[in-house]
Amino acid sequence: MNDSSWGAPPQAGYWGPSDRGPVQGVAPAGPAYDAHYAQQTRPMPIVPDVPEHGGDQDDDQGAARLSGPLFDDSQSAQPYAAAPRNPEPMPDAPQPAQPEPQPQKKSAGRDLGAAIGVGVGLGAVIVASLFVVKAVFVGVVAIAVVVGLWELTKRLQERKGIKAPLVPLAIGGAAMVVAGYVRGSEGAWVAMALTALAVLVWRMTEPPEGYLKDVTAGLFAAFYVPFLATFVTMMLMADDGHWRVLTFLLLTVVSDTGAYAVGWRFGKTKLAPRISPGKTREGLLGAVAFAMAAGALCMQFAIDGGTWWQGLLLGLAVAVSATLGDLGESMIKRDLGIKDMGTLLPGHGGIMDRLDSLLPTAPVVWLLLVIFVGSG
Repeated sequence: MNDSSWGAPPQAGYWGPSDRGPVQGVAPAGPAYDAHYAQQTRPMPIVPDVPEHGGDQDDDQGAARLSGPLFDDSQSAQPYAAAPRNPEPMPDAPQPAQPEPQPQKKSAGRDLGAAIGVGVGLGAVIVASLFVVKAVFVGVVAIAVVVGLWELTKRLQERKGIKAPLVPLAIGGAAMVVAGYVRGSEGAWVAMALTALAVLVWRMTEPPEGYLKDVTAGLFAAFYVPFLATFVTMMLMADDGHWRVLTFLLLTVVSDTGAYAVGWRFGKTKLAPRISPGKTREGLLGAVAFAMAAGALCMQFAIDGGTWWQGLLLGLAVAVSATLGDLGESMIKRDLGIKDMGTLLPGHGGIMDRLDSLLPTAPVVWLLLVIFVGSG
């Protein structure tokens, strides 16, 4: 046997030098075996995965097509046509034109009618008590202080778990208001000191856990509500005290009204968005303009010995202090996670929501009036 016979295929029907039969594992060649072995050794057709739909159409698509010498080669040579997995989207059908949304009108965020009605009613009560009997007005202030303390301490307990002692605060707060009217600043400071001491002692009747935060909140409440309110009753001590208090109330209300009106109509630049998103710099300018104009008129015609230029300064100071007071309570309410301190006054919220700009403005007006025209 030469070297070329190693690579040459055996002839048809040739079994080799001996008659031992076909070599195991090798398919014999020849016409008698071609079709038989072709059927047994042909590769299985590869059928791509297709989603199951069911029905007769799917059975036809999923049937395997046999290939080989006994079948049509033209059919087996064609690849299986599967449905594309990501068909191209059909073009969107034309949609009917949608009407453009109408611009929404600005809203005050409260029931304006109720707010005006409640404001007019409170104003009538205050003015009537102020010009009829001064002692009645002092009682009105004391009641407002007690209700404000109740609202504040209740919200502190609900939202923060802080238990500021309400009983000593209410009694001491009312005493502060009366002491300010009877004894002036000295009486107010003495009542404040005694109230603070009562808060410290009252809280000792409960477990010591949380003592520090409870008495701290109590001292803050005593200063924030009743002590600042004593400056209103101290204005009332002067001979023209009712006009001084009325000037204080009018300037604060006018400042708030100017800020609201100008800010609602022209406000674009936020004043303190992290504290009170509704307040704008344009609204602050409106508060200053309205308060200065009202201050000039009040000092010129209502306060004995006052002049218009003093009223301009007074109005400017009121606009600033009222805005800071409003922002201060907004900071407290944001920390507590509430919108209003209470629901006693429809359209306004609670008493504290009306005292927010009045309380820090009272000592400012009292001091400037003492400087401009004396204590009277």
